[in-house]
Amino acid sequence: MTLDEAMRHDEATVVEREPVQPDTGSLTISVVICAYTEQLWDDVLAAVRSVQKQALPPLEIILVVDHNPALFARLTAELPEVCVIENREERGLSGGKNTGVARARGDVVAFLDDDAVAEAEWLLAMAAAYTSPQIVGVGGRTLPLWETARPNWFPEEFDWVIGCTFVGRPPGKVRNLLGGNASFRRHVFDAVGGFPTGLGRTAASSRPLGCEETEFCIRVSQHIPGAIFLYEPGAVIWHRAPAARERFSYFLSRCYAEGLSKALVTRSVGVEDGLATEREYVRDALRKGVLRGVGQGVRGEPAGLTRSGAIVAGLGVTAWGYGIGRMRTRRTARSGMATATA
Repeated sequence: MTLDEAMRHDEATVVEREPVQPDTGSLTISVVICAYTEQLWDDVLAAVRSVQKQALPPLEIILVVDHNPALFARLTAELPEVCVIENREERGLSGGKNTGVARARGDVVAFLDDDAVAEAEWLLAMAAAYTSPQIVGVGGRTLPLWETARPNWFPEEFDWVIGCTFVGRPPGKVRNLLGGNASFRRHVFDAVGGFPTGLGRTAASSRPLGCEETEFCIRVSQHIPGAIFLYEPGAVIWHRAPAARERFSYFLSRCYAEGLSKALVTRSVGVEDGLATEREYVRDALRKGVLRGVGQGVRGEPAGLTRSGAIVAGLGVTAWGYGIGRMRTRRTARSGMATATA
């Protein structure tokens, strides 16, 4: 299924939800999409088209190209109606997002991945959720668009591996949003700074690192008393899951990278805040997922046992990555202290 075909899905098959109330006042939204490679050319164009078809039109679409002059020239020529700019910060997703924020003029800045498409009410649902000044960020539901089909061993509790919303994420107040389908009030960036460039993906990285939005949201909560982030499942996007991400080897690689990324997050914001949601996720969602899979296996569904095994393996590899990351950060810190005292 192509990204454009995802836009034509029967809405009833996507998510059961209450009708979105269109009372968004005078709230304006800038949409930022970050692109880095011509290999995703069709996906980038599909992402832009999905934003142009929104029931609530954005104030502007800002397409940030990450240190790729050829792609920048091509997109500028192809999309004259879009604000196409070059990443002015450090190479990578965080630098691209920060560049987009600096250019944005809207009250709210929304982010969409370059390999995703938004449903027509995406921005409307987000805007409707900003019902008070305390709500400083709203994120939506990201559903997987598998190139073939969901592998029968792939647990929904680990859909974050492919950049999608995982099972067990309840609507309402959350600690952090997921970066590929999130929005923030523009003034928040002025108050606490942008996304950390030491986190997030880069074209040169061999690891699928992430968590830049996690660190940002926690930092916002630490610096702005009463700040609220909301998960609004009515703000739906579809995220491509190519065949390479359907492999168990990618699953494990992404889990390990998540552990490394979480170690960097805790170095920035502290272990207590940095792992609070993850501990709850392990105790609740993962425990239930393992028990459910075992129960399915007992009832004659072998795939249930493989999903339970994948949950255990994913958790173990993530913890391993976190442990390695913590050791590296401690070693770096000790090295820095030794240098400072030399």
